[in-house]
Amino acid sequence: MTPSPRPRVAGDREGEILEACVEELLEVGYDRLTMDGVAQRARASKATLYRRWSSKQALVVDAVIRRKQVVPQDPPDTGTLRGDLLAVFCSPTGLRDQQGMRVLGSVLTALQTDPEFATTFREKHIDPRRAGVVDVFRRAEARGELAPGVDPTLLGPALVGILLHRAFVLGDPVTSDLIERVVDQIILPAATSGPRQPQESS
Repeated sequence: MTPSPRPRVAGDREGEILEACVEELLEVGYDRLTMDGVAQRARASKATLYRRWSSKQALVVDAVIRRKQVVPQDPPDTGTLRGDLLAVFCSPTGLRDQQGMRVLGSVLTALQTDPEFATTFREKHIDPRRAGVVDVFRRAEARGELAPGVDPTLLGPALVGILLHRAFVLGDPVTSDLIERVVDQIILPAATSGPRQPQESS
């Protein structure tokens, strides 16, 4: 007789566990986070967690995705590149969300130290959202907003990279004003002027 499948954790209970994981992550950090610690905080058994998540890495990835979107998988289409970028990055779940940035910052080192986490996080979080912002630039390309030779796959992630560097390396808060200045002074000029052509040697 085939055993019946174990019940899945879903709905509000799943959300409670993921929120407990975020709280644990912010309190103890990624390296010290354990399934036991999350289970205790969520007032659940460890077995309950393992019914839904096969590992700590899988649990943390889902918790971070739930808490920190940064770039939606279906970015809004405002009709202009500038409008699209500001709509994405100045949104409530964008890079202005300070607690969300703390959550993201708490797992950055794990991308270098935990190969299982890095692979899962890139596949489920980074790659889809990178594709989303590249799509914003491809739409701009189709509208004729990009100069010839501009590579959307190169320019697309540049805004995220600049803002994360300001936040995590320089310690500057990401504000709507900062996002607008980076878009207007760096991203749009690069998108509309095109790549610099190498000068011929005399």
